[in-house]
Amino acid sequence: MQPAAVSQDRNSDFAAKVVATMRQLGVVGIPRNYEIFYEALTGSNPELSLAVVALSSRPTQDDLDCIGRRFFAQNHGQGIVDQARDVLAKELEDIAALLRNERSQVEKYGRILHETSGGLANRATVSRELLQKIVSAVSVATASTIDRGKQVANTLNDKTAELESVKSKLEEYKRLADTDQLTQIWNRRAFDKEIARIYNSSKGILFNALVLADIDRFKDINDKFGHPVGDKIIRTIADIFQSSVRRGVFVARTGGEEFALIVEGTSEDITFDIAERLRKLIEQTQFSSSQTAVNYGTVTVSMGVCMASEAEGPEDLYVKADQALYRSKVNGRNRVTRHSSMAGQASKNWMLYKKD
Repeated sequence: MQPAAVSQDRNSDFAAKVVATMRQLGVVGIPRNYEIFYEALTGSNPELSLAVVALSSRPTQDDLDCIGRRFFAQNHGQGIVDQARDVLAKELEDIAALLRNERSQVEKYGRILHETSGGLANRATVSRELLQKIVSAVSVATASTIDRGKQVANTLNDKTAELESVKSKLEEYKRLADTDQLTQIWNRRAFDKEIARIYNSSKGILFNALVLADIDRFKDINDKFGHPVGDKIIRTIADIFQSSVRRGVFVARTGGEEFALIVEGTSEDITFDIAERLRKLIEQTQFSSSQTAVNYGTVTVSMGVCMASEAEGPEDLYVKADQALYRSKVNGRNRVTRHSSMAGQASKNWMLYKKD
């Protein structure tokens, strides 16, 4: 057996181990979960491996996301959002406490007036001196209540401005938490939410499609030219995806050199044409350095297409589009494959091309 074949067999065995482990634990097959178990089983991060071993026999997605936030912080911006929410909650509690105190003060003032009125009603005669004392006391209480009311109004104005600022920051944090830092397109977290949304309505199921794309032989590019060049190529391809599709097409970077597009309101033929046009655009793009004039050669992508109506849910849709992508890889790369054309084909082991 040739060394390359041996390596592929080992990759295949390891991929099978990853998938089998996830299935045994009932873990949903979405990208962020694959990343956790792949890295854990390689043993490259002992702390991560221990964290995975410590999971229960049926870990929840929250359990896995906690691990993800801890070991893959760049892909989990939720902590930033949670922090902003905490600030917002504190501001609201401060306002609530202020209003509770003001209500107590107003009720106290009301009791003073009520008791004074009752006292006067029960007296047959009221001396001028007593009336002066009562008027003086009520005047002081009224002035004090009015002053406190003004202070509360001013404080509420300040708090409202602070709340608007925090709210604005929260919206910005949400956007950042869903944005890929390298490419500024949607990230995997946003993709997981968007693919789940497809199955919230029958219209979404009937008229949505998922396209998965993976840069061919990307490891070779990094090894030959370095990671900065690899990052530049990823950014360029992201720009092509983002700028070359109609408004409303969801474009995300779901992992290293992997991208996903969710296309709404189209048939399978139109979705295939969109993917094929993008594939050709990337193949025809000149990848070179503007400073050194070094030509990085032709860069291509392999793609897989699956209609939402072909799948039972978000996870199944992802798996089937991934199978179509894999078929493009094994059939020579730089091509688009429809899942519907793969009837009877064995499902793929996704790890075989993960680092390719």
